[in-house]
Amino acid sequence: MVEQKRNADSFLFYAFLALIVWLPLPFGANRPMYWWVAEVGFNILMLSWVILWWRNDVNVTSAFKKARVSWGLMIFFMSFVAMQLWGKIPSFISIDPHATEMQWIKSLMMFEAFALTMLLVKSHRRINMLAVTLILAGTFQAVYGTLIAMSGAHAGGSATGTFINRNHFAGYLEMTLAMGMGLLIANLETTKAYTWREHLRRLTKTLLGPKILIRVCLALMVIGLILSHSRMGNSAFFASMMIAGAVGLLLFRKSGRGVVMLFSSLIIIDIFLMGTFFGIDKLQDRIVQTDIKQEQRIDAVVLAIDLIKDYPIAGTGFGTFYTAFPFYRNEKITIFYDHTHNDFAEFTSDLGIVGVAPLALIWLLSFYHAIMVQVRRRSQLMKAMGFASMMAMIAIFIHSWSDFNLQISANAATFMIILALPYVAATVDRHK
Repeated sequence: MVEQKRNADSFLFYAFLALIVWLPLPFGANRPMYWWVAEVGFNILMLSWVILWWRNDVNVTSAFKKARVSWGLMIFFMSFVAMQLWGKIPSFISIDPHATEMQWIKSLMMFEAFALTMLLVKSHRRINMLAVTLILAGTFQAVYGTLIAMSGAHAGGSATGTFINRNHFAGYLEMTLAMGMGLLIANLETTKAYTWREHLRRLTKTLLGPKILIRVCLALMVIGLILSHSRMGNSAFFASMMIAGAVGLLLFRKSGRGVVMLFSSLIIIDIFLMGTFFGIDKLQDRIVQTDIKQEQRIDAVVLAIDLIKDYPIAGTGFGTFYTAFPFYRNEKITIFYDHTHNDFAEFTSDLGIVGVAPLALIWLLSFYHAIMVQVRRRSQLMKAMGFASMMAMIAIFIHSWSDFNLQISANAATFMIILALPYVAATVDRHK
């Protein structure tokens, strides 16, 4: 009876994985017709789970209960955006109610992705399957993007995968690469080999086992990331790997040597050797030749700060940047900006301090639990998932200073799944 109850939501879990794979395929779900399909998909999954719960076929998981503070913050956030739509306080009312309504619906989808991760990913096996799914989705994007870039079919010569913008493609790979790193760490040996036979056995297991397949996927994703020629995307990945790796060396004491070798191989083999073959020099040239004074996106961010100063408390309304910004642009801005190239500036201009504060706290809580998982859990897989989510959060945090990954539905939903992972890793099979 217990086993039957445990597997009652199996179909929902596999449908959830399928939706994760589909999300980035139609241009990163960055068109209304595509993110509406994703919204309907998440709604159906959430409603189906509620029906199973009502029939007493499934239970609310410990991970979901552990995130109760985050749920309170999300309810406050959704209520605040609703106030921008239908409230009576003049300074809180959105300047573009239609855009804010669309963002409210998108936010519901993001929180459903957060909830479904906690409710459906409730065993070692399912955590593994979620990680593998994200890695395979990232590998497909990398291979597709690499083939298009190498064939010369893309006018700019950069890999974009199925995304419109190479920077959003890079942002997606940052998250899937982090999951790949986590799964490799989960498979590291925690005991020392004392004989040559043991060394040989482990080498054979590495060459013939799943680790080599994960390693190949990592290499392909690094190639795709390099070919994106995204300056901040590559910088964010490298920086997040160094920061998370330093933390990992302190917390993975039994696997410290393995972590060092893993990071060394990624830097030497993937970034330097393969990067040289696949044109890392072009990426270096783009970084060196960057002139901040000539970057219009920097001017747009500066002007967005003026917008924030005029609407500091409640913003102009969620999703209204493209409506408000034309009133602040000057002669330096010669192109149209529907988003500012800085997630922090855009969220703050849209939502003000009142709306941004709960989002920041949700991120901080997940980051805290990602570290605590690495400190407290003995399970190598759970510690590795804490590492992976921490690395992905750092990468997107850095990348968000010069891009708008969190305005893209596929990347935002994937990020919400990663924010939920520390709660899952902290609670799955904890009694064992």
